[in-house]
Formats: sequence, structure tokens, C-alpha cells
Amino acid sequence: MALRADDLIDRRRLRRKLTFWRVVAIGIVALGVIALSAWLYGDDLGGSAVDHIAKVRIEGTITEDEELIKRLENIRESSKVKGVILAIDSPGGTTVGGESIYEEVRKLAADKPVVAEVGTLAASAGYMIASAADHIVARKTSIVGSIGVLIQYPDVSGLMDKLGVKLEEVKSSPLKASPSPFKPTNDDERAMVRKLILDSYDWFVGIVAERRKMTHEQALALADGSIFTGRQGVSNGLIDAVGGEAEAIDWLETKGVDAKLKVVEWKDTGRRGGFLWSKAMVKTIGSALGLPDYSGDVIHELGADRLFLDGLVSVWHP
Repeated sequence: MALRADDLIDRRRLRRKLTFWRVVAIGIVALGVIALSAWLYGDDLGGSAVDHIAKVRIEGTITEDEELIKRLENIRESSKVKGVILAIDSPGGTTVGGESIYEEVRKLAADKPVVAEVGTLAASAGYMIASAADHIVARKTSIVGSIGVLIQYPDVSGLMDKLGVKLEEVKSSPLKASPSPFKPTNDDERAMVRKLILDSYDWFVGIVAERRKMTHEQALALADGSIFTGRQGVSNGLIDAVGGEAEAIDWLETKGVDAKLKVVEWKDTGRRGGFLWSKAMVKTIGSALGLPDYSGDVIHELGADRLFLDGLVSVWHP
């Protein structure tokens, strides 16, 4: 009986020791995984813990994007980022959205060299953002330009007449809630909207003149809404060179950035709109619809988001 009691005590001690070392082993593995993740991905929303060139994609219709602005701010504050590539592929969007991103890029460019790499197109507010970079490269057949501002609104008054629908309204002043889709626009309303458009347009032209080192007259001559190929953009001064990422890195090297540094894409790590519009679900729906795998938003891929833009917009509609 004494031997059995001693055996039980020894077994309990052995179990305690095994349990202790198992916990220690699990802790070491967990710390190793955390350290490896930190080294690979860093702690700056998709950045890296080693020196690198940060790449940020700005794609689709541009609106106010707090996440993107925060990402650019994190890049600016990261000591590991030595240069930045903005990969732009956008037809434009809201003027305010373009303005807010433009200003954040200018803050970033004050601390680190920034180059814009245009893909298929950088038009309107997309070009506005590209102009915030210190250097712009685009493919020979990329589309750039479409400098301008507009407001669009429907006139359904004819349809209302056919349906026998009338709109009754009481307004504090004649221009309140104008222009309205429920009645034809009069001269005073058009004059009000035109003043609004011209003020923002003058600001946009001023940006182009300042950033592209043109006179106001030179910028104004290009700001008639025209679009240009990348080759034409080099000729008229809207971009600096023809090329892609390799040429963008070559320019960064002239600014003291080591061309051998790895290019790390800083991605949007957030989830938008809960489960239904999470990135995984969007990708699944996109695949079912035959959309590209890189689709960030089904609505963006369909182009339908442009239908819901409100306020002043700077966008090119193909």
C-alpha cells in the first residue's frame, strides 16, 4: 500500500511538471508567432518592420475616405517608410473627397518623397490627387486630365406632368432647395450654380498651375475637360514621364531612396459594412458575377456608385 501511495504522489508531481512545461512551450510558440507577424507585417496597418517603399492604391470612385487618410498619416509617421508610390486608377469623384486626399498627400510629401503611378486613368479628382505627388508617371495609353468641376441633376417635371403629379412647396426664399429635379431650372438658379462651379474650378486650375509649374493661362488652356493619353500628358506637362512601378522607383532613387528596398503595399485592413459587405463576402459575390478578384467593392466594379455622388463632383464619365 505504501508503494502505491508513493507511485501516485510521483505521478501527480510528473503531471504538474508536464503541465508547466506544456504551458511554457505554448507561450514560447505564441511569442514566436507574434514576433514573426510583427516582423512581416509591422504594427502600422499593413506596413513592415523593416525599411521599405510604401505603396498605396487609390482606385475607383473617390469620396471622403477617413480610413485612407489615416493610412497616409500612418505612413508619414512611420520611420520605416523611405518613399511612397501612389498607384492611382480612378475616374475621379467628389471634389471634397479629392481635396481631402490631396491635402493629406501634400503633408506626406513634405516628409517623404512621393511618386504617383497612373494605371488605366487618373482623371478629374483622380488627377487632382496625382498632382499632389512630387513626380507623376503613367503608361503611354493611360488617360489623364479631365480637369474641371460639375453638378448634374435630373429634370423629371415632364414625367410628373404625364403622370398627373404636382409638387407643392413653401420656401423661405426663391433659391432655397434649388436646383430641383421637380421643376425646370430658371436663369437665377443656373447663375447661382455657375458661381459655385466656377469658384471650385478656379481653385482646381490653381492647383494644377502650382503643382505642374505652369502659368495660370497654361493650366487654363488644359482645363477644358479634355482627356489626354500618357504620351500627350508628357508633352503638355500634366505628367513627368512614361512608365510604371520600375520608373517610379528609379525616380525615388534620385531622391536618396535605396532602389533595392522592398515595395510593401499598405492595404485597407478594415471591414466595411458588416458581414454582407465584408471583403470576403464582396469577393465571393464578385466572383459569382464574373468581376475581378481584386474587387474591393461590387458597386465600385459596376460603376454604379457614381450615380449616388452628391454635391460638387470632379469625375470623368466614359
